[in-house]
Amino acid sequence: MFLHRAGSQRCVFRLPVLKRGIRSGCKSPPVTAKSSIARSRSIQARLGFTPSELRKLRSLKTPAGIQRFLDDLPYNLSFTARSPRKVLQDRTASCLEGGIFAAAALRVLGFPPLIFDLEADRDTDHVVAIFKVRGRWGAVAKSNFSGCRYREPVYRSLRELAMSYFNIYFNLRFERTLRRYSRPVNLARFDDFNWMATEKPIWFIAEHLCVIPHIALLTPTMEKNLTRVDSRTVKAEMTGHRKKR
Repeated sequence: MFLHRAGSQRCVFRLPVLKRGIRSGCKSPPVTAKSSIARSRSIQARLGFTPSELRKLRSLKTPAGIQRFLDDLPYNLSFTARSPRKVLQDRTASCLEGGIFAAAALRVLGFPPLIFDLEADRDTDHVVAIFKVRGRWGAVAKSNFSGCRYREPVYRSLRELAMSYFNIYFNLRFERTLRRYSRPVNLARFDDFNWMATEKPIWFIAEHLCVIPHIALLTPTMEKNLTRVDSRTVKAEMTGHRKKR
């Protein structure tokens, strides 16, 4: 969760895969140690990470592994927009930083670097990295609330995935606040800005999420009849919640 607004809150890319095979009736050239090293350096240059940083990201192995890494980081309460490299270095992340870091880590593992934005009223937005396995959507996220994190890839549509966050998305007045979601944003569009490895803040991604269209989840009648979250749910969601001292 990252931005507060007045009146409201809150080309697919894949890494090249080294493999032998037949394409268009011709055998591909054998992969030699020299060509493998060259390919590895090319990927490293494209992503901007050092070899040790790439090894760390590859060691996460799966979307669930990326989520475990994020869960182990303290939640960042400062108003910052660290790049994925800075998250690796500083070992802390906010919702925005965690979602973007997860997209970069997913890219290293061979997924497109996709995020989408969950938009709320009288609350903050939530930025989530999304991925697809066998035609079903899943998500990786960093949150100060226990239920706004990982989703298994079992959702048939982005609307289904967004609605999986609805019941546990609330503000500190215990109002259910999730209202809209965006289409996927492929962060490869920001490669010219070196979004994965820059030392500078990457607010341009948050600004892009603020101006793209969002799709409504509820009708006005539904919104009018919403109940507040009960105390038991609040207590469960606030497990591990970090506050400013």
